[in-house]
Amino acid sequence: MAISVAIIGSGPSAFYTADALVKSGIPCTIDMIERLPAPFGLIRYGVAPDHESTRKVSRSFDKTARGGGMTFFGNVEVGRDVSLAELRQVYDAVVLAIGAPFDRPLEIPGADKKGVHGSAAFVGWYNGHPDFRNLDPDLKVKAAAVVGVGNVALDVARLLVRDRKELEATDMADYAVEAICASDITDVYLLGRRGAQHAAFTIGELREMGELDQASPVIDAASLPTNFDDVAEEDRRIRQKMVEMLRGFAGLPQGKPKRVHFRFNCAPKEVLGGDRVEGLRVERMRTEGGRALGTGETEDLPVGLVVAAIGYRSPKIEGAQFDEKKGLYPNRGGVIEPGLYAVGWAMRGPSGVIGSNKIDGQTVAKTIVETLAPGTKPGRPALEELLAKRGVGLTSYAEWLKLDAAEVARARPGAPRGKFYAVEEMLKVIGRG
Repeated sequence: MAISVAIIGSGPSAFYTADALVKSGIPCTIDMIERLPAPFGLIRYGVAPDHESTRKVSRSFDKTARGGGMTFFGNVEVGRDVSLAELRQVYDAVVLAIGAPFDRPLEIPGADKKGVHGSAAFVGWYNGHPDFRNLDPDLKVKAAAVVGVGNVALDVARLLVRDRKELEATDMADYAVEAICASDITDVYLLGRRGAQHAAFTIGELREMGELDQASPVIDAASLPTNFDDVAEEDRRIRQKMVEMLRGFAGLPQGKPKRVHFRFNCAPKEVLGGDRVEGLRVERMRTEGGRALGTGETEDLPVGLVVAAIGYRSPKIEGAQFDEKKGLYPNRGGVIEPGLYAVGWAMRGPSGVIGSNKIDGQTVAKTIVETLAPGTKPGRPALEELLAKRGVGLTSYAEWLKLDAAEVARARPGAPRGKFYAVEEMLKVIGRG
């Protein structure tokens, strides 16, 4: 009997797992369960809209979906329409590929003021995610602070200073294009609590900051390290290259209308203002042995918007052990317990690039095949019966392709697609509204 596998989520880790199972050669029925009518998760709603080339990985996922080795169950939410316990009763294996869509909070005084946003919410807003389309951040401010020095922080900073021509060539949500183009922001402060040698940027993302049409990178060359002894030896070369790129930024001519200020050894201490953000107090830090230590020296930055890109958490699903502190599912090699698995960010936390999820998927698929063949549970027929009894309006991959075609057809001139921002709109397009 074929192994029955339910994969919760439809982002990169989900598709890599499905693809590895299909290629294993062992008979499997694979069902991918996604709470939205549209698949691809992080690719669709997390990748920066001006990085369309990165999104092309979805083409390989499309081949997996069309290949007949898996079935897509869209518009089905685990915890609302079906429980994890029920899935485990009818599937040999259940894989949590749910990513880490929740922000880690900025835990400083004043972080609850209007104008403070987590990057997951902010990125979801400009990418047209149904959960965040109504975020409505106030961008009628002169300056913004982005807390964090990873690629997501760079994405947010870069998009805040792009012009209309650049933004309209992407699939950024229309409302976000209008808000950013109407913004008064001229200065963005990018804040890292440790030295530049510990920033989590990738070289390609960082290089873009020196190539912006409307904004110049600003950095004090004297703040950059010359000693890399506190960096792991295997990372030293790439960190040195990154710091040299930052040093090159310091020599670029100024004169563009906007600026992105790189501030390392700089930690947020308090959001200032009344009900809304009127400034951000930061403390000068020093890095010793890879640790950030406070100096007591503070400065108030005149910002009206704060976006915290300081990490993410997976959602907690009832019925699976969850590490509240780390925001992920404790596991060994992706195994939470027999029959229950985790891949991607739900497995190892929010780290790496999209391709990092491939190894996770291959590892878990191999474990499933080696330990559960042959299968003993019915899988798909039992799920379909359960959802039908509850009147759940699940959507198919064929219906996603109909929605996909409609989005491509409604794109702005030069843009790859024009997304629908609400689940109700999506369902109406595919004839379910």
